[in-house]
Amino acid sequence: MRIGVLLLRFPYPLEKGDKLRAFHQIRCLSENHEIFLCAISAKKVDQKAIDELQPYCKAIKIIHLSKASILINVLYGLVFSRLPLQVAYFFNRKAKKRIHRFFEASQIDHLYCQLIRVAEYVKDYEHAPKTLDYMDALSRGMVRRTESTPFYLKPFVKIEATRLKRYEHFIFSDFEHLTIISEQDRKFIIHAQNSKISIIRNGVDQHYFKPVENVVKEYELLFTGNMSYPPNVDCAEFLANEVMPLVWKKLPQAKLAIAGATPSARVKSLQADRIMITGWVDDMRKMYGSSKVFVAPMRIGSGLQNKLLEAMAMKLACITSPLANNALKAIDGKDILIAEDATSVSQQAVRLLNDESYANTLATQGFQFISSNYDWKSSTTQLEALFLASNQNHGRIKAAD
Repeated sequence: MRIGVLLLRFPYPLEKGDKLRAFHQIRCLSENHEIFLCAISAKKVDQKAIDELQPYCKAIKIIHLSKASILINVLYGLVFSRLPLQVAYFFNRKAKKRIHRFFEASQIDHLYCQLIRVAEYVKDYEHAPKTLDYMDALSRGMVRRTESTPFYLKPFVKIEATRLKRYEHFIFSDFEHLTIISEQDRKFIIHAQNSKISIIRNGVDQHYFKPVENVVKEYELLFTGNMSYPPNVDCAEFLANEVMPLVWKKLPQAKLAIAGATPSARVKSLQADRIMITGWVDDMRKMYGSSKVFVAPMRIGSGLQNKLLEAMAMKLACITSPLANNALKAIDGKDILIAEDATSVSQQAVRLLNDESYANTLATQGFQFISSNYDWKSSTTQLEALFLASNQNHGRIKAAD
C-alpha cells in the first residue's frame, strides 16, 4: 500500500511526543508499505533530520510556513474565524494546494494525518480514504491549563478550549477512521459515536531504552520532557518549589535533575545547588541511568506520558499522578507509585530512596509491565489493520459506482 502521512512538524529529532509517535509509526509501517511523508514546518529542517527519515520514506515533502504567514493566520483566526488558534496557526491556503498536489502525484492509497491541527488541509481530500489521529484530547488539556493560567489570559484559554472541543466534534465525520492514544482521551472527545475512535497506544523502543548496570547514580530524582511544554513546565515548578523542600527535610543532600529540550525561562530559573536544569540531552538514556527514581506527577495536560514508558523500560522506580496513570493503566503499588499532592509525592520519593530493595522490586515490576503492554510493532499493526480495512471498503464502493 502507498500511505501518505501528513504531519505538522518534521518527526525528528524526537524531542516532542507527536514526533516520537509519528517517527516510530512510520518506521514500522515502512516494513510493509511505501510511505510518502509531507511535513509542515515553521522552522528550517536540518538535513541530518531528513537523513534519519529517508530509509523509511519513498518521498519526503517539507512545506515551510513563514513567520509572517503564521502571524496573519493567527490574527485572522482571532477576528474572523471560529477555528481553534492551534488549527489557524498552521493553516495556509497555498500550502493546502501543495499538499493535495503532492499526495495526488504520489497516487497514495491511504492518507494518515496526525493531530486535528492538520485536519483543515485534508478534510475535503477525496482521492483516498483518510485516518485522523487525534492523539490527545487537546480540548481537555486546554481546559486543565485554565487552572494555572494567569488571570489576564484565562478568557483566551477558555475560548480556545471551547473552539477545540467544537472542532474535535465536527471534524469527526470527515475521516473514515479516527484514532487516539488512550481510553481516557477518547472519553473527552465529545461526540455521540466516540466509541468508534480506535485506541492506538504508543510504544517504547525496548532495544534502545533498556536497563543498564553498574552506573554511578548522580541524581536521586529525575524528571524529563520538552521543557517549554506548559504541562512539563508546571510539573517542573511543582517538583522544585513544593516537593523538593519536603524531600530535603528528610534527605538534605538529595538532587533533582530536570532534563529536556528548550527549557523556558521559568524552568531555567529553577536551577540551584541541588536542582540541575540540563537543557537538550543527546542521549536521554544517560540521565535515566544516572538517576535513582523517576518522578512525573503531571497535574495538567492529556495523553500518554512517553517519559514514563522510557523510564520504566530502563527499570527505574517511578512515581506519577492519577492524571498520568489514567492513560498508562499501571497498578499502583505494584508497577508504579501514584501520588498527587506535594506531601504524598515527597513521602513516596523518600520511601524509595531509603529502601533500595523496595525500589528495585517496583522497578522490576514496572519494567515487566511496559515490556508486556507497550510495543511499537504491535500498536502499529493495529493501525495498519485500520488502513487495510478502509481501503478494502473503499475499493468495494468504487467498484459499485
